[in-house]
Amino acid sequence: MLRLEYKPYTLNFKFIAGTSRGTMKTREVWFLRVGDTSSLGASGIGEVAPLHGLSADSIDEIPRRLRELVSEIVDHKTPTSAAQVYALAKTLAFQFPAIRMGLEMAFLDLMHQGMRQWFNSPFLQNKMQIKTNGLVWMGDEIFMRDQIHEKVALGFDCVKLKIGALDFEKELKLVSYLRKISSKIIIRLDANGAFEPQNALDKLNQLSEFNIHSIEQPIQKGQWNAMNKLCQSSKIPIALDEELIGLEQDVEKKALLDRIKPAYIILKPSLLGGFMESIQWINWAEDRNIGWWVTSALESNIGLNAISQFVAQYPNLSHQGLGTGALYHNNFASKASLTDLKMTYTETDLDQLPFLN
Repeated sequence: MLRLEYKPYTLNFKFIAGTSRGTMKTREVWFLRVGDTSSLGASGIGEVAPLHGLSADSIDEIPRRLRELVSEIVDHKTPTSAAQVYALAKTLAFQFPAIRMGLEMAFLDLMHQGMRQWFNSPFLQNKMQIKTNGLVWMGDEIFMRDQIHEKVALGFDCVKLKIGALDFEKELKLVSYLRKISSKIIIRLDANGAFEPQNALDKLNQLSEFNIHSIEQPIQKGQWNAMNKLCQSSKIPIALDEELIGLEQDVEKKALLDRIKPAYIILKPSLLGGFMESIQWINWAEDRNIGWWVTSALESNIGLNAISQFVAQYPNLSHQGLGTGALYHNNFASKASLTDLKMTYTETDLDQLPFLN
């Protein structure tokens, strides 16, 4: 039988993090620890990391559901395979994708003796690194220019700009500024649904002058016909992000890809319901010649470590959105960290979470 403990934790940003949906100063997560009642040995750690304004979870209900799970989980046996992990997590937290992710993490860690090694790949032997994009957060022009300078000076060859909150002409100037600095740098944009369908194509055409790799979610989710027209007409390849969140039925997910026909999909496991859901999206995308990459949902370094290990199973990776570990004043040391602009795994003696001991 299983036992569950959980603790809330507030992550404090080093700056005011801006998106087109508003700003964040703090980030609420919950850490799970799962063990077997028949053993005093290893336990598995997971992170529940929903995002206000994005998650399909009823975030205010997460503490209640975690309290209920403490008693409910004792009726279940420790899973012994990945298939059992995915099935049990979905049974226990069907309506809470972020909790499903945390449970998957904890069960997988428990299966691997609590070593914080969720997925086996060359990443764990430090035989590979994961390329990351440098992220430019929204803010005023000076703040964003300073970030652009910082990312270029650090040597990032792929930079992602969040746009949609400033006057569009100012954002055009910022994108132009980055392109003038480097003609070779890969530029990704993320609009977070900020454009209106009636003017989105005009804005995309103006942005296309700067050789943009892709743009995430130019218009709000749920407008499948309008998004399909943009995908067919835009000179910039379009990636779906928020559009994927909240879909639970396989038939609906596949219909989304077939109707909209995006160039790329962006996967955030904490918002999609865990690793198995992400694997399904990857399989369906690859069947349709749709590209993909994974980004964090601003997890702590604990969740970021697990997501990095998950991504590292796949060969020929493009730049992933995983370089977010330095966002917080009070993050945790981690074996997976950004080294030379790539996610790297190092065998160091880290990361028992002290507030769970």
